[in-house]
Amino acid sequence: MVAVKEQSSRPPLAVFDLDGTLADTAHRRRFLERSPRDWDAFFAAAAQDPPLAEGVALALGSARECEVVYLTGRPERCRRDTVAWLAAQGLPEGRIWMRRNDDRRPARRTKLEILRRLARDREIRVLVDDDELVCEDAERAGFRVVRARWADASPALRDAQEGEGRT
Repeated sequence: MVAVKEQSSRPPLAVFDLDGTLADTAHRRRFLERSPRDWDAFFAAAAQDPPLAEGVALALGSARECEVVYLTGRPERCRRDTVAWLAAQGLPEGRIWMRRNDDRRPARRTKLEILRRLARDREIRVLVDDDELVCEDAERAGFRVVRARWADASPALRDAQEGEGRT
């Protein structure tokens, strides 16, 4: 576990990824499987993502002891749809950490940077994410990780997360 500088009276954090963890992206992956990739259509379709039952149940269960926050590679321009989607699924309210619209760094770099920032003054009880590279780097940094393996893996999405820094 990552050391916390000062013990807070606030509950620990449970950090959840969205795409592939809480939201099923299968219906919109087709936009990434063509050339050129259609990022606008990919993100516009996120509002219609079905929830992933396993991830939703884990988030709801975590909310009993933790403050739930969301850490996504989605760009900031998707915030309104993301907030509405979370509410429509009955997920806990929580801060949403999103990628700047112009940030193209790999998800494992951006997410680890935010995790470390959060860990400065809060205990992070768990990170739940489907990206193996994010999970590996977070574990190496001392975070407890639950790998979201309940959705079908997508090579196109994996390439987008790592190679193009888009989600």
